[in-house]
Amino acid sequence: MTEEEYDVVVVGSGAAGMTAALTAAHLDLRAVVVESAAKFGGSTARSGGGLWMPGPEAATYLKHVAGDEVSPARRDALLEHGPTVLNFVRKHTPLRFMRVPGYPDYHPEAPGGLAEGRTVEPRPLPVRRTGKDLEDLAEPYQAAPNGMAVTALDYRWLSLGLRHPRAALTVARLTAGRLTGRKLTMGQALAAGLRAGLRAAGVPVLLGTPMTALVTDGGRVTGIRCGDRTLTARRGVVLTAGGFEHNERLRRQHHGLGTTGTVGAPTNVGTAIEAGQALGAAVDLMDEAWWGPALPLTGGPYFCLAERNLPGSLIVDGTGRRFVDEAAPYVDFVHTVLGRTGTGPHLPTWLVVDRTYRDRYLFAGRAPRTPLPRRWFDAGVAHRADTLDDLAARIGVPAEALRGTVERFNGFATTGRDEDFGRGDSAYDRYYGDPRQRPNPCLGPLLRPPFHAFALIPGDLGTKGGLRTDERARVLREDDTPIPGLYAAGNTSASVMGRGYAGAGATLGPALVFGYLAALDLAAD
Repeated sequence: MTEEEYDVVVVGSGAAGMTAALTAAHLDLRAVVVESAAKFGGSTARSGGGLWMPGPEAATYLKHVAGDEVSPARRDALLEHGPTVLNFVRKHTPLRFMRVPGYPDYHPEAPGGLAEGRTVEPRPLPVRRTGKDLEDLAEPYQAAPNGMAVTALDYRWLSLGLRHPRAALTVARLTAGRLTGRKLTMGQALAAGLRAGLRAAGVPVLLGTPMTALVTDGGRVTGIRCGDRTLTARRGVVLTAGGFEHNERLRRQHHGLGTTGTVGAPTNVGTAIEAGQALGAAVDLMDEAWWGPALPLTGGPYFCLAERNLPGSLIVDGTGRRFVDEAAPYVDFVHTVLGRTGTGPHLPTWLVVDRTYRDRYLFAGRAPRTPLPRRWFDAGVAHRADTLDDLAARIGVPAEALRGTVERFNGFATTGRDEDFGRGDSAYDRYYGDPRQRPNPCLGPLLRPPFHAFALIPGDLGTKGGLRTDERARVLREDDTPIPGLYAAGNTSASVMGRGYAGAGATLGPALVFGYLAALDLAAD
């Protein structure tokens, strides 16, 4: 058994963990990051890289979104320190940030919500700024084609395919941009930029080093074990090892679902959460996730974002009828599918589109007017028919109901008002709509065959429940007393968003903030 000594040991190399270690290093603490995977970045490297971390002006809105399950102290801590953390990262890494213009809060019409949004994302990061660590960066969830440096704003326009001139202009700009050297964007940029900051600060990142146990002495957490190695932490341990989205047992226990729909990092199996529980830590929100509808494609789940908002599409359940605003924020959408809001559950779920939709828009990364893979049809993920009755038979829903649903929906498309579910009423709905579609950018009739139906399942970006923490990121017992020396942030901790989702980056923004606050508390210990 070998032993190494540090001030702070951080478990997990996503945004929360790397921010915690970076902060500790700049507070003159000797820190180390351990990562179970062979590459660093976790779910951060697979993400869109957006950050929702505004100042106190968002207090009313965050209270509305998070609800009473989140303490005012935690909400206030996020809003008080968000701008400070963003400045800290800018100062100590090569990362620079830009606002995502026009990307609304997910509930912009709620008290305090903003239609212009509050999300920022990393500016494209030249790979030369990442040094030799690039080869150890975890792969993105979906790589952009031909090495293009696609940002969140670019994706909005690219999703419009052949429908809008800005889509073509975006492709041309991104293609030309490759001539200036390779750049990283989204979560790849965020993870690589934070790792560059750690290297500059002299913080080691130990890859392929899974934590096997927490070490305690007299009730205080004093380090971790990694196989035959013991890493002693003089100040404490910060758990930032993600959630439990790839743990079949825990998913069945808490969600009643398996791991099929998640796009989180494969190593997120809840090890850190269960290690905390073994020491008496409380957990919250274990039945929640960062939900979103996913296409169960043969190569793995595809998280649907813009596809649901675009005109010429609607969603039905096994009755052949609509049951939701298809363009609603993705967590809310799956809450409805699972029957947690309204009636339900609404499974199976089908996205139905016509030929006009397929001729115009990008779909699951496939260009308009291009054939869809035969394997999708063979697997039952996709179905195609020349009539709605035939399509209904293929997906097992009542033909009369599907026809009636489409006829009623087409009437809404003509008037521009969805009288059943209000699709397109919210600024969020319209963000991923088609601005050339009038009078409602989210509503277009389904008229032209062939018609397609695509299976949708409850998917997620990761789980949302985890160890209970306070405003200083300290892990708490059931009686809300802290476990000395133990901290958690990111998806290892129960979310400060409660059951809601404030806006794009509401996962990563708090991850950075509470990683930072954990290090501040450790330095003050």
